[in-house]
Amino acid sequence: MSYTTLWEVPEGLWEKIERILPPEKAAGSRGRPALPNRQVLNGILFVLRSGCQWKGLKKEWFGASSSLHARFQRWNEAGVWKKVYREMLKYYHKKRHIQWRWQAVDSKLVAAPLGGDRTGPNPTDRAKLGSKRHLWVDQRGAPLAIQITPANINDHLVMIDLLQHPILPRPQTKPPLQHICADKAYDSEPLRNQLRQHNFTPHIRYRAFSTQPPPPLEPHRYPARRWVVERTLSWQNDFRSLRVRWAKKSSNWLALIYFASALILWRMCSHA
Repeated sequence: MSYTTLWEVPEGLWEKIERILPPEKAAGSRGRPALPNRQVLNGILFVLRSGCQWKGLKKEWFGASSSLHARFQRWNEAGVWKKVYREMLKYYHKKRHIQWRWQAVDSKLVAAPLGGDRTGPNPTDRAKLGSKRHLWVDQRGAPLAIQITPANINDHLVMIDLLQHPILPRPQTKPPLQHICADKAYDSEPLRNQLRQHNFTPHIRYRAFSTQPPPPLEPHRYPARRWVVERTLSWQNDFRSLRVRWAKKSSNWLALIYFASALILWRMCSHA
């Protein structure tokens, strides 16, 4: 397997997701032939990677941009993008096995100039409209779950809901067997207690002004584990459509994040 190009869906990945995509055109339909699904998928990948507007797609490369956008939205309404993401996570689990022992969560603030649902004032950008991408990853950084919230929602309020909606079921184990790492934005004693109730061992940094005194140093200090989620967020930023949210519909932006995550999982398997 090889990740041959940035601008075309790899052959191996196409073989795995081709069956998930709806038929190009209903049998017996009249009119001009529909654009091939793979051509449409390559056009959507170009939008995802380049960050261009749909109208910016060259007709001679991918066909009419209106047709591509319409197909993208129809697939989204049918839940195709989440299925593609789930299929690639299953493939990752089959090939490399999801590493549940050490997990991590983090979020990324992005601007949302056009507004839309799930946007709010960004506290780090003069209260301009923005959104957050929340990400949960395994020990290697494979994305396990994704959520979108307004930019002004505190991270610790989202974490439990994120952990309750993995794309694949999380195995039920004894609490010491699954660790969860997070930065100071998640510093909250009620959250730590909730994580323990959900069979997680929390590793959350304390803020300097925290009302709770930090616990004494553990007899065994674990190596840094949280960097993998920061790396995966950086990988997502390689897709320029995820750096700034131009989609007014949060569902459309989430669909692009699902597609990007599927490509990341494919790359993690291909380079293993």
